[in-house]
Amino acid sequence: MEARLIEIEIKLSYAEDTLETLNRTVFRQQEQIDQLQQLVIRLSNQLQEMAPPELRELGEERPPHY
Repeated sequence: MEARLIEIEIKLSYAEDTLETLNRTVFRQQEQIDQLQQLVIRLSNQLQEMAPPELRELGEERPPHY
């Protein structure tokens, strides 16, 4: 019985370590996603500012096939 309890405790310890590693990974990935979203927004704004006025107006219209 005691050996089985020790085995379960060892497995739990590994599971907790794996969970913590996964949590850190997900946290870092979310930070990267947030940074990339901010970059996409900035780049989109820069492109809109660089476009000639007539293209900016066309970008808001839907093409006739919609």
